[in-house]
Amino acid sequence: MSDYEAVSYGEMWGPYYDDIHVGIDSEVKLLVEYVGDPARALELGVGTGRVAIPLAQAGVSVTGIEISPDMIQRLRAKPGGDAIEIVQGDFAEVPVEDSFPLIYLPFNTLFTLLTQERQVECFRNVAERLEPGGRFVLDTFAPDVARYDAQHTRMAVSSISSNEEHAYEMAIHEPSQQRVVSHHVRRLKGGDTVVLPVTIRYVWPSEMDLMARLAGLSLEHRWDWYDKGPYTDWSLQYVSVYRRSDD
Repeated sequence: MSDYEAVSYGEMWGPYYDDIHVGIDSEVKLLVEYVGDPARALELGVGTGRVAIPLAQAGVSVTGIEISPDMIQRLRAKPGGDAIEIVQGDFAEVPVEDSFPLIYLPFNTLFTLLTQERQVECFRNVAERLEPGGRFVLDTFAPDVARYDAQHTRMAVSSISSNEEHAYEMAIHEPSQQRVVSHHVRRLKGGDTVVLPVTIRYVWPSEMDLMARLAGLSLEHRWDWYDKGPYTDWSLQYVSVYRRSDD
């Protein structure tokens, strides 16, 4: 995702982001296990502060990297938003001077980096900003190419919440690039319809582990979700915890 696309994502998704992505109690509970003493953490792609603000309210000093001015404005407007130190920039570059016991990247955000090279770069820069023994925690969906038809396309209803509100997805899968270009169409209460575009490059778990190893990180845990359920062949998503060696 280019800088322009990342900023545009914030402008288009910002008004709806918190309504779509909810449920962070288990995320915060797990993350606080790795924040060190004094408790500090860095979030990549902090967005509207969906995770960062509750984590700060749990007593953690949180720094967030975000490229979208719209997302930053929405974060600042929330109660507790002023407690988050914000660095505006490309999260893959990890443009901070400090090191941290915990760096985290929630909700498939790694996949918004649209080439393998950019994803490898992100892991490398994260490793450079982790303290010895520090952890990199991220969650991603488990790729499922069976979602797409023989023409590598998909159209599916994702929710019908009332007679007035519904959402569906139209997507094109580019398997040679591990890339999905999609439009999330949402009809809102009141009759308005919004189209929320997003392009991602998904990563297989083994590929992600190799990216980590190239950066000097090792897989410490992989769970089905933040509640530490077992990761299995049937898992739809997973949480990975990578550790920097004590050096």
